[in-house]
Amino acid sequence: MSVTNVQSRLGAVNPAGLGWFILLVVAAVPVFWLGLASLVSAWSTAEYSHGPLIPLISLYLFLRELRQAPPHDPLAPVDRKPGVALILFALAFGIFGNLVRIPDLVTYALILWVGGVVLVCMGWDRGRRHQLPVLHLIFMLPLPQFVFWQLTIFLQLISSELGVWFIRLADVPVFLEGNVIDLGVYKLQVAEACSGLRYLFPILSFSYLFGILYQGPFWHKAVLFLMAAPLTVFMNSFRIGMIGVLVNSYGIEHAEGFLHFFEGWVIFGACIGFLFLMAIVLQRMTPNPKPLSDTIDLDTTGFADQFRRLPGIAPARGIIVAALATLAVSVAFVATPSPPAVAVDRDPFSLFPSNLGTWSGQMSELEPDVLQVLGADDYINATYQAPGEVGYVNLFAAFYEKQTEGSGIHSPEVCLPVGGWEVFSITPTQVSIPDTIYGEFVVNRAVIQKGLTKQLVYYWFEQRGKRMTNDYLAKASVVWDSLTIGRTDGALVRFVTPIGPNETEADAEARMQRFMSEALGRLPRFIPG
Repeated sequence: MSVTNVQSRLGAVNPAGLGWFILLVVAAVPVFWLGLASLVSAWSTAEYSHGPLIPLISLYLFLRELRQAPPHDPLAPVDRKPGVALILFALAFGIFGNLVRIPDLVTYALILWVGGVVLVCMGWDRGRRHQLPVLHLIFMLPLPQFVFWQLTIFLQLISSELGVWFIRLADVPVFLEGNVIDLGVYKLQVAEACSGLRYLFPILSFSYLFGILYQGPFWHKAVLFLMAAPLTVFMNSFRIGMIGVLVNSYGIEHAEGFLHFFEGWVIFGACIGFLFLMAIVLQRMTPNPKPLSDTIDLDTTGFADQFRRLPGIAPARGIIVAALATLAVSVAFVATPSPPAVAVDRDPFSLFPSNLGTWSGQMSELEPDVLQVLGADDYINATYQAPGEVGYVNLFAAFYEKQTEGSGIHSPEVCLPVGGWEVFSITPTQVSIPDTIYGEFVVNRAVIQKGLTKQLVYYWFEQRGKRMTNDYLAKASVVWDSLTIGRTDGALVRFVTPIGPNETEADAEARMQRFMSEALGRLPRFIPG
């Protein structure tokens, strides 16, 4: 077929090819439905509200690349086997995500499936050159919860430190304790919403797009992308510092409401402006610099023609095989009943006894914002004292019915520095609590200090009868137990006692273990093994 004949078919609809393509897409929906539902839920949050724009930007990038590719000659040989293989792998990965009830795994599989569809429709030689738009879809996915909270808390601390540095540059007296900025009259808490994550993800997406559109050396593109994260953190810290200065001068209303929201969008726009400025600087460093209009390729000429090429997809054998295989896998997935989730029988923590031997406890409720971050289905926060004991012991436990669907345990190792606690040491330590089902087991033993207050902490992850000290291994055990026994429940258990000025760590440890010998015997009713 001549080039003229190929181009004459530009925009012509091929009913057979389009029909097989639609079948390929529709047949995959049941496998990826759990992931799609989780995406919609994530996009309703501030951190991922940019998510719906990402597929549109990826489509824009794809049409931009397609504009540079001539229409395909249907008589030319095309290798579609890699695309079929990737589609089948993505479907298997998606089914695994459904079996272990982890929506994040299903969304990762969805990205792989999209890449496989591009390869099977265009063939290996051409399709592999159009994977950058597919890779861009990663920016629409939410981070795994344990990564999200670790990154959030890390950015909170960085933003707090830099924000205080900016405040001090303005000669404003300030003191920082964890993520609390103390201005004397006012105290500002750098909360999760102020960590900068809600700017970081869209700025990273924008810098990825910016790097593709930038007309220059590859190392220029890499610099533009890699500087997005530190630039966002720096500018967010500047925002926090300016809020502190305004609050110190004009009142607390400058940290709340519209001004806080407006200042955030100003910083977002400033980050984009800095990226453009950096592109200009990089161009000026080249021997023959281009004008800005030529530096960034924003030409959309011919996009409508490229979009009309999509319905003209040919009914190639590889597409038919992929569609039928996807349909067969999807039908088998829907027809096969999912392993039932095992419901655990437990008592609520509200029934936990306030008197344990000679120890008497006082229950306390967490603040609403703390409770929201915790995300637990049930919790206990109780402080116990006993006659003859120098100090108290605090028992905290958070129970999660499902650790695979957006909620999960937050390690105290990550959260403690936010409250201003300095972790002096944290090591796995074997303890022995006789006359309980626990016996000898390993806990994380930490010594923490804030100001003159020093505390001893024991904590571990109670995972369906297993006591674990590594949070990553605990996450892995959740996946395995979800697949094998249908359970994903678990809990964080933590004991805290002060180390008095006239006490040694051994004295505090002995008191802690005396209380644990009373409390652990009651715990299995509330955290089933």
